[in-house]
Amino acid sequence: MERFNFASKRLVVSYIFDWFVIFAIAAVGGGWNSIHPYHRPFSVTDLSISYPYQDEIIKTWILVLVALIAPGIIIVFVSLFFVPGPTATRQASKALVWKRKLWEWNAGWMGLGLSLATAFMFTQGMKLLFGKPRPDLLSRCQPDLNALAAHAVGSYARGFSPEWILVDSGICQQTDRGMLDDGFKSFPSGHASFSWAGLLYLSLFLSSKFAIAIPFLPSRLYSPESAALENEQRQVLPLYQQQELGPLSKASGAEDGSAANRSVMSIRNQAAAPPTWTLVLAIIPIAAAIYICSTRYAQFYHFGADIIGGSVIGIIAAWFSFRWYHLPIRTGAGWAWGARSRDRAFGIGVGMLNYVGPEGWGPAEKRTAVSDAENVQEHGDRSR
Repeated sequence: MERFNFASKRLVVSYIFDWFVIFAIAAVGGGWNSIHPYHRPFSVTDLSISYPYQDEIIKTWILVLVALIAPGIIIVFVSLFFVPGPTATRQASKALVWKRKLWEWNAGWMGLGLSLATAFMFTQGMKLLFGKPRPDLLSRCQPDLNALAAHAVGSYARGFSPEWILVDSGICQQTDRGMLDDGFKSFPSGHASFSWAGLLYLSLFLSSKFAIAIPFLPSRLYSPESAALENEQRQVLPLYQQQELGPLSKASGAEDGSAANRSVMSIRNQAAAPPTWTLVLAIIPIAAAIYICSTRYAQFYHFGADIIGGSVIGIIAAWFSFRWYHLPIRTGAGWAWGARSRDRAFGIGVGMLNYVGPEGWGPAEKRTAVSDAENVQEHGDRSR
């Protein structure tokens, strides 16, 4: 029976610290939410900020439910029931299977948390800096039109109309300071950034686990013309590439499994389009994000540029966080990156290629493997 190696305490602590950092990023965004934003001067005759205030359809708790809680539950379900997938044999130990399930669960949640936390932090900070009025600012502000002169910021158009001047927020009669401050947080849209950060990440996660991607054709060592047809004469690969491919079966055209008979596969059999129904898994989260954004525009909470700006933040956060923890969708076979090694759990120094070391997930073992630099040299020697 296969022995199950538990990760070392040092490695576990390093990932606990990663979770601490993610929560700290979210806490910074939450702290910024309590700071009064910059109030950009406005005009009481500006029709673009004269829309009526409405009770929002997608309230904050609904947004959290759709973009955070629901994706988190789906990630758990997929990790427990679809990992490690059909490649796992019946002979595989339960310990190894559960090790894979729990790791994919952890990586899925960490990516989701990082995506939402970074999008939230950047969005809240930018709201404070820009202080852009919302389309419904005047209905929130309830300006005192008799105090225009006292709160005037610019009077260059006074000749057209006494009201045609810029004023500061001191003219507002709104007693609810929170509602007034929120009226100056139009850019970027928090609902847009948060929904895209959570739901696009979920779409990428599902696409990875269910191989929902445009077919991928790897770099070829032969011309397309020479392998266009099934019954065309096959080309023999160089010896070092035959070793990478491994033995071929007799069905592939080789009379035996020897390296001398390795051959390439027809170009059209390199990939196939996924079942079209799988697109539904990827499209539903994206459609939900689009709907959430549309409500913010239709209910006069944001201008179009605000929604686009928030969406860009969320999309970048989702893509970055997914790739931070997961292999590329088309070439990663649905896996998350493996764990860091024990000795490199908290960082690496100059001369190290990456955070994966020779000791694997368990406690540090006697190092018999070559160093990273030697590995690079050895790989270069083989390729010659």
